[in-house]
Amino acid sequence: MQLPQLYQFPWMTAELEDFRHQVRRYLKGEFAPHMDAWRRQGFIPPEVWRGFGEMGFMLPEMPESLGGSGVSKAWQLVVQDELTRVEVPALTGVHSIASHYILEYGTPEQQAKWLPQLVDGRSLAAIAMTEPGCGSDLKALKTSARLQGDSYVINGSKTFITNGSTCSLLVLACRTGEAGSKGVSLIVLETKNLPGFRVGRRLEKMGMHAGDTCELFFDNVKVPATHLLGGVEGRGFAQLMSQLPYERLLIGVPAAAVIEMALEMTVAYTQDRKAFGHAVSDFQNTRFKLAEVATIAHTVRGFVNDAIQRLVDGTLDDTAAYMAKWWCTEQQCKVVDECLQLFGGYGYMNEYPIARLYADSRVQRIYGGTTEVMKDLIARKLFV
Repeated sequence: MQLPQLYQFPWMTAELEDFRHQVRRYLKGEFAPHMDAWRRQGFIPPEVWRGFGEMGFMLPEMPESLGGSGVSKAWQLVVQDELTRVEVPALTGVHSIASHYILEYGTPEQQAKWLPQLVDGRSLAAIAMTEPGCGSDLKALKTSARLQGDSYVINGSKTFITNGSTCSLLVLACRTGEAGSKGVSLIVLETKNLPGFRVGRRLEKMGMHAGDTCELFFDNVKVPATHLLGGVEGRGFAQLMSQLPYERLLIGVPAAAVIEMALEMTVAYTQDRKAFGHAVSDFQNTRFKLAEVATIAHTVRGFVNDAIQRLVDGTLDDTAAYMAKWWCTEQQCKVVDECLQLFGGYGYMNEYPIARLYADSRVQRIYGGTTEVMKDLIARKLFV
């Protein structure tokens, strides 16, 4: 089944489409056959990303001087689209965000030290923000980093950390000063064999089973003072906020992909499945439901593609990104639920991809800022 062709955006170049097909072929051969095993074990082996990086797929948007291809962020968003289609969780999306913190705010020495290994897949990055006592309220975080001589000593804990057990580079949001946003800094940790750093439980989730999500603990962890991102304390909150439009699209693009996947597989299933002597697709309810889903798919993709163009042009404002994040993910959950219903009892079986999409989709409305937080941020602009 083919959706109607959306009008062309300038970011949709022939070169980028060729790149998309290269990513798709690689994922079909190197990732898709292993996804069931990776879901069962609860993580994707970190060494897998080395091949992905060597192909130029990990961080194509990084400057050529640091190992990337020097292309726009649209290329990374295409990678995320294709990863979603083989049911890979948003692991490299987190990796990309962490890398952009280093690119945008790191000193030249920090960039040269860490970015090449993130580009080629030698290192996998994670971001540690959320704590047991504070979710979206980053101003309230308590994990502390105290300067002692030429080192920071870090104490505290984090939870719900994507890539937590498989990362080798961790961008840590911590408190280096006073209460509130002005006391927050970002410090980069090289986690391998780091004394005092401990990975706790690999958390069992409702979905996204191939992605490791962990608790992290810091017990007098010492890191060089040169690992303070940008070299100046108290800038962490602003650094985190500055990447939010891009982060929202890293969630919105998979929402569009999942909606399209759900529609395609449901059209195929209802044509094959018989009920009362007819194909399920022959019933008017089925046809009307799928017509609604197709309309949502078309609208979401148009919204996302427009937002990508604005991101590339440098005109994507925070409010539009908030809208894309909450609305697209809400539509994702609505669509997958509607499609699963048309599968009947088989839709509830994990052997069917629609069941996995249902479980995986639910967190989209939570991580990266909940729907409620997104709406509140939008509303603030309405009542200025």
